[in-house]
Amino acid sequence: MLQKGPKEEYSRADVRRQFGLTERQLQSWGRQKLIPEGDSYSFTDLIALQAIVKLREKRIAVSQIGRALESLREKLDWVKQPLSELRVASNGKKIVVHVAGQKMEAISGQILFDFDAGELRGVQSFPERKQPANRLRESEVWFQKGLELEEAGAPIEQAVEAYQKVLELNPKAAGALVNLGTIYYRQRKFGEAEKYYGEATEADPEYPLAQFNLGNLYDEQGRVKEALEHYRRALELNSSYADAHFNLALLCERTGDAMKAVHHWKAYLKLDNSGQWAEIARRQLERLRQAVIR
Repeated sequence: MLQKGPKEEYSRADVRRQFGLTERQLQSWGRQKLIPEGDSYSFTDLIALQAIVKLREKRIAVSQIGRALESLREKLDWVKQPLSELRVASNGKKIVVHVAGQKMEAISGQILFDFDAGELRGVQSFPERKQPANRLRESEVWFQKGLELEEAGAPIEQAVEAYQKVLELNPKAAGALVNLGTIYYRQRKFGEAEKYYGEATEADPEYPLAQFNLGNLYDEQGRVKEALEHYRRALELNSSYADAHFNLALLCERTGDAMKAVHHWKAYLKLDNSGQWAEIARRQLERLRQAVIR
């Protein structure tokens, strides 16, 4: 499926309905500078709202979210809107963010390593604490350069070089791995694309885009079982992933599973009910309904 532009503005009523919030909650979060206080919200604001809702579901206090945002803006001065620019999650009672493939505790700035007990016994010493943060920042700079090169239409080799530089600094940078996979996917170099997408899912198993793109790759190759598996995994990680619902609906139709196709078309339209893709979804849904009536 092609990328589509998100709706430009969402009213407060839209947001309350989509996230099951009250007006009092929106007002409170606005006063605490977690979200804008205006009458409407951008798509970027919705990403931030979704992060807040998920943290509150984990019983993370609003005051703690506020402290985390202040700390992140101070420590990562190239990040302007942490809730929408970074992947934010909870780790027990702490807030963690994913920065260039590494986990960092939001308030303290401590880098979190996923070592098991056996690996820890083999560690003799750690580098100076400042070094990982510097490498993370440098890798993020190269990542942004790669994005800029792609957007500017520069020779694709330059973007590849930038993303490879990211991986030299941080081999677990899932974003760079996904973008390299997508470059090779567009060139129909499916073996290379599968390699990078697969490494991205290993680097960050909770990254919906990596799962979705791997599903696209398998779908393109006619590897239906694998495509279904990764589309579903993307939705397990993010139930509001509209594009995954769209592609799953199409795939379910092709495999003769009309009931599941109807489910995913309806789910898609709840998330995106305007524009050309919504029109396609409505047509497909109506066609399936007519087929059942006959």
